[in-house]
Amino acid sequence: MSAFWLVIISIAAFVIAYATYGRWLAEQWGVDPSRATPAHELEDGIDFVPTKPAVLLGHHFSSIAGAGPINGPIQAAIFGWVPVLLWIVIGSIFFGGVHDYGSLVASIRHKGRSIGEVIGINMGRQGKMLFSAFAWLTLLLVVAAFTNIVASTFATVPEAASSSMMFIVLAVAFGYLVYRKGVSLTVGTVVGVTLLFICVYLGRVFPLNLSLNTWIVIMMIYIFVASIAPVWILLQPRDYLNSFLLYAMIAGSVLGIIIYKPSIQLAPFTGFNVNGQWLFPMLFVTVACGAISGFHSLVGSGTTSKQLDTEHDAKLIGYGGMLIEGVLAVIALITAAYISQGELTELLKGSPVNVFSEGVGVFMTKFGIPFDVGKSFVALAVSAFALTSLDTATRLNRFIFQEFFYVEGAKKQSILTNMYVSTGITVVIGGYLALGGFSKIWPIFGSANQLLAALSLLAIAVWLKNTGKNYKMLVVPMVFMLIVTLVALIFLIKANIAAGNWILVIFPAILFVLALVLAVQGYKIVFAKE
Repeated sequence: MSAFWLVIISIAAFVIAYATYGRWLAEQWGVDPSRATPAHELEDGIDFVPTKPAVLLGHHFSSIAGAGPINGPIQAAIFGWVPVLLWIVIGSIFFGGVHDYGSLVASIRHKGRSIGEVIGINMGRQGKMLFSAFAWLTLLLVVAAFTNIVASTFATVPEAASSSMMFIVLAVAFGYLVYRKGVSLTVGTVVGVTLLFICVYLGRVFPLNLSLNTWIVIMMIYIFVASIAPVWILLQPRDYLNSFLLYAMIAGSVLGIIIYKPSIQLAPFTGFNVNGQWLFPMLFVTVACGAISGFHSLVGSGTTSKQLDTEHDAKLIGYGGMLIEGVLAVIALITAAYISQGELTELLKGSPVNVFSEGVGVFMTKFGIPFDVGKSFVALAVSAFALTSLDTATRLNRFIFQEFFYVEGAKKQSILTNMYVSTGITVVIGGYLALGGFSKIWPIFGSANQLLAALSLLAIAVWLKNTGKNYKMLVVPMVFMLIVTLVALIFLIKANIAAGNWILVIFPAILFVLALVLAVQGYKIVFAKE
């Protein structure tokens, strides 16, 4: 079968869903463009900053995309391309898109507060504390996983490392000139994107060779600084310019697939048990960000909601951002289905990023891009997205940690509410876990991330019910993801007990208990008789 039709049909499904289901969700939730958003009500120039939708979409999409929609579908392709494709399309439209859009709307209706705070207001302080603890532990895994992914990519692709370092300097200059010196966004974008691609070229000329552990230390220092800096100086401009890398990569991938018309070499379905991995629940956990991701709710309610200019923009950024990520996940699946040449063993040999970069590099040769250049560009783009997710996750963990120890009305707050202390604790623990390696962290990250999505859906459902709005579209995704992830955590706990990995037994065990207690509390509210 030609991959051409997979791309065309998937994109058509996403466009139709955005125009119809997305509009219906806005109507059901009472999205009102005339309402003032927290970015205007609480503007402080640091976290609350009204932002144009194009810029904010760049930040939001770069933050939620990361390497998740690439790693997940490629690893899940061991089950065959049909179940993975179906889950990406159905999941993005009815699970992930609803989750992301709902999280963003719930947050702006609670003055830009996090999903943990939304739970606290609608379910009580105990619910908030349980969710905050769960989210903080999950974000530690995000920080650890993406620190290792970025450091590994920089150690193996030194040209991507040097390009990324130059790009950070460029982003700071862009933010200063546009937000403080009045340079127009249009002029800044043209110059910034031009310089961005010059950074890509210079990275190939001046590769930066450093060891994996050195890069991990550098990443720890970087995310500490990035997570406490005002959003306008680095977060917004870097993510905005970063989005052009992502758009260029997606456009190049789609165009290459349309021209190249690669045939799907992988079997449509390979079985319910492949190499000891069961399709249920591991397919839904492994695809992760390609269909639904709890991390997205933390981004939407943590940074995006504080920058939303109007409620009208929430559909584009929340629902639209998830559907664009679905397109990226479909492309990742196609690269796996083509590069594998039908051999699962070949698919499992290389890292997912390498498989993706090689596949897209091949597709781009059909419109004149040399394979080496295309592959290096894709590797840079993926590492840039992972870096974006990394420092966004650190900032979010800082918010959650501060909120957890903040006492309303107290004259003197705990030192743990200090931004430098809370950030430092997150960075040190996350960096330590990163030294353990990506492969050990990812399975637990996937399960925790998807379980976080189930709990976020629960939080949105409780809020909607309390405000008298339709929450029924959340019930099936919430219950399904809760069952999937609790079963997956049981599998992981058993596997790590057998292997003697006790740290990786304790983490999922704590997550399991926290989630179960919170789910029981939420169930009593959502399913209580009217």
